[in-house]
Amino acid sequence: MIKTDIIIIGAGPVGLFAIFEAGLLKLKCHLIDSLPQPGGQCSEIYPKKPIYDIPGYPSILAGELVDNLMEQAAPFKPGFTLGESALSIDKNQAGNFIVTTNKGTQHEAPIVMIAGGLGVFEPRKPPIENIENYEDKGIEYIIKDPEFYRGKRCVIAGGGDSALDWSIFLTEKNIASEVALVHRRSSFRGHLDSVQRVMDLAEQGKIKLITEAEVIGVHGDGKVEGVVVKHDREGEFTHATDHFIPLFGLKPSLGPIADWGLEIEKNAIKVDTLDYSTNIPGIYAIGDVNTYEGKLKLILCGFHEGTIALQSAFARIHPDKKNVLKYTTVNGVQGF
Repeated sequence: MIKTDIIIIGAGPVGLFAIFEAGLLKLKCHLIDSLPQPGGQCSEIYPKKPIYDIPGYPSILAGELVDNLMEQAAPFKPGFTLGESALSIDKNQAGNFIVTTNKGTQHEAPIVMIAGGLGVFEPRKPPIENIENYEDKGIEYIIKDPEFYRGKRCVIAGGGDSALDWSIFLTEKNIASEVALVHRRSSFRGHLDSVQRVMDLAEQGKIKLITEAEVIGVHGDGKVEGVVVKHDREGEFTHATDHFIPLFGLKPSLGPIADWGLEIEKNAIKVDTLDYSTNIPGIYAIGDVNTYEGKLKLILCGFHEGTIALQSAFARIHPDKKNVLKYTTVNGVQGF
């Protein structure tokens, strides 16, 4: 049994920053995450992608943000159970929560803070009959490291920001030897600036833009060697490539959390904005996993929610202690 003050479910940026805020209150944290490393989506899905809305950083790579948050949390010696997902939550006779993972690891604490982002993700796959045969053999649903595509021919499918951004990045950084972007419509869903940049690169002959079309087949001997494209006007044709990257987004699901008796609305956990508590006393939800009127799914909002929630958690753990807010600009950071 791993005992701590606060069990944090989810080791993404919001969960990692909560370690720091808890540490300032002299509360110990232990984090559970199904991924094998901390960082959530920022580490698993887009570690090399720049983020522009972190205060004080005009631009910071997602992976770099995670590294900085880990460094910030280090003085407070957090514990981690990684590569395991929280499966069930119960209460013992002492009134503490017992969180058990899918591998049987048990954790005990008076407070549980759910910072699970959008939950468990599965990629939205195109309806191609033999697509599973080529997964990790030239088909990837997310781009983790753009250097993986150095000197390779790439076909990206999709019409949202992810498809546009990676098409631009792989082209402008001269990483891929060839980039083709396939989209079933003539208009895109992404930011207008990104759409215009793709159009400009296509006019310059740097991106092959194939609209009003979709990839309907993949072929190759043991690995991807080409895709079959069905065009609305030109019919079917084969496009040679080394990688097919369908970026149709990810399907989020709360997973086992949905069965814990929490109040759920639109696949998110309802919270009281006074302290981001749930309908179960002692359980809080912070970051993209929660919902309330006016909710904004931004990392910086999750940082704020975690800070407020931890003040409330301190009062629950130490009802007889008065918590006087101490400014780090005056007191510095005192680790454990």
